[in-house]
Amino acid sequence: MKHKINVLISEEEVDRKIRELGEQISRDYAGEAVHLVCILKGSVFITCELAKRITVPVTMDFMSVSSYGDGTKSSGIVKLAKDLDETIEGKNVIVVEDIIDSGRTLSYLLPVLRERKPKSLKLFAFLDKPERRVKEVPVDYCGFCIPDEFVVGYGLDYAQQYRNLPYVGIVEV
Repeated sequence: MKHKINVLISEEEVDRKIRELGEQISRDYAGEAVHLVCILKGSVFITCELAKRITVPVTMDFMSVSSYGDGTKSSGIVKLAKDLDETIEGKNVIVVEDIIDSGRTLSYLLPVLRERKPKSLKLFAFLDKPERRVKEVPVDYCGFCIPDEFVVGYGLDYAQQYRNLPYVGIVEV
């Protein structure tokens, strides 16, 4: 590794929290199906693990929306690089985001998805940094609130590196 990374959330803590949230979603949608919208690239890891722990029927699709580029701070410009492949009309949609930082990306994306007439629209955030919030967004399912540190692992990257770490760590840059 080129950078020193200090563990913030262990692999065991991540696993336990995903299991808890999968159980909660399964209870909340008992008797119904959910459609997970994975925000690429970072949310792939958490979306797959979450889907395995949801006991109601699950479908999923992918979007690529970004405000970062290769830096460690949000650029403030939201870019939709890949849209959904199928309609969400009439579906119980849960947007799965790896981290909410400024809130800009989701404050742009959630109204776009609401216009597509889902039955319900909820937000799952693996990590939340409330200290960095510029735009408020409603988080329905939250894994961990974390301090204002740049983190990697479990899908989160630094210039496309470290996504494959099985824990969440703070990068010393």
